[in-house]
Amino acid sequence: MSKISNLEGLEVLDSRGNPTVQVTATLESGARGSARVPSGASTGMNEAVELRDNDRTRFGGKGVRKAVGHVGNELLDAVRGFDADDQQRLDEELRAADGTVNKGRIGANAILGVSLAAARAMANEKRIPLYRHLTDAETYTLPVPMVNVLNGGEHADNNVDIQEFMLVPLGFNKFSDALRAVTETFHSLQAILTKKGYSTAVGDEGGFAPRLESNEEPMQLLVGAIGQAGYKPGRHISIAIDAASSEFYEQGTYVFSQSDGSRRSSDDMSKMWASWAEAYPLISVEDAFSEEDHGGWRKATPKLGSKLQLVGDDLFVTNPAIFKQGIAEGLGNSILIKLNQIGTLTETLQCIEIARTNEYTYIISHRSGETSDTTIADLAVATGSGQIKTGSTCRGERTAKYNRLLEIEAELGDRAAYAGRNAFQRWL
Repeated sequence: MSKISNLEGLEVLDSRGNPTVQVTATLESGARGSARVPSGASTGMNEAVELRDNDRTRFGGKGVRKAVGHVGNELLDAVRGFDADDQQRLDEELRAADGTVNKGRIGANAILGVSLAAARAMANEKRIPLYRHLTDAETYTLPVPMVNVLNGGEHADNNVDIQEFMLVPLGFNKFSDALRAVTETFHSLQAILTKKGYSTAVGDEGGFAPRLESNEEPMQLLVGAIGQAGYKPGRHISIAIDAASSEFYEQGTYVFSQSDGSRRSSDDMSKMWASWAEAYPLISVEDAFSEEDHGGWRKATPKLGSKLQLVGDDLFVTNPAIFKQGIAEGLGNSILIKLNQIGTLTETLQCIEIARTNEYTYIISHRSGETSDTTIADLAVATGSGQIKTGSTCRGERTAKYNRLLEIEAELGDRAAYAGRNAFQRWL
């Protein structure tokens, strides 16, 4: 009864108005599950391939009809009759059907859509939430949201080189209280920006994207907003950064071309992060160095790793083999987990297990081009990640994940614990 009987693909739109893949899986029992696949803007060079049509007469070449076609043809042929409850074998068959290392022939967007839709169909057949289908436990941990409130880099059309500045609500006992606090801080930040005459238009992930005086000014603005909202910086709410430094790494040098045009070495970048951690309640930096700058990562990790969570995104691209190699080289102490970087649920869970085994923290993450799909909220709870990145507390594709977490917290009652300060204990 749990066998896959049909797969349907559909070209839908993501939050940037670009096409993406939706997949609906139907089981022999009649149970159905759907998934929509996100898309990134600043992407790692080793990510699984997102198949696009490259037909300039449709969506500027960004259509996904080819990937959608693969869903109802090759992928359906490969997994029809397979038990949807055997996720590992199902995902192995999907990878075998593609036959490439980077899922470039059929497309990771098509493969991931099937992988997640099958999991959702199975949860629906069991009549249980997705998080419980993935991990059946007595108690669950709700993650700390890393809420993106100021945007720069590839996520905004402004003069800030750093891509994301985030609020991290550590000092609370419930997810709902933590979310309320950062939402109040978000509105305080809006008031501060308005008073200064700055734009309050938002970027791809719902954070404000004003033109500012420097790359450091966002840190000052966030500290001010936390205080104005009635919270204590570092005690209630800390700060995290996604530098996305691969985007401004040029021939061995970090070039702040959007702001002041300055150029920095790996050592200069390391000193900058250290000074910011000293001056502000900064607790986490994602992609502090380029994915190509292994030397910078290797040298800085022992120096900064006791002070900061050093998160590899472009560096590891949710790829088990690449992640293992990075661990062997001593790069960073945390990994960002993005389902579409690798293309199957099973490989994603393998990366999470590698992180646990090697005492790396792991953060479940959205992409800048998102949909209303809430899979990552359930995944964060199922895996006990303790941290989730899913954008600001505005824009429907972002709040969908937060609202799902609120639903889960309410459903679990006293069986839900909020990760809070425990998620960052080694850096406090």
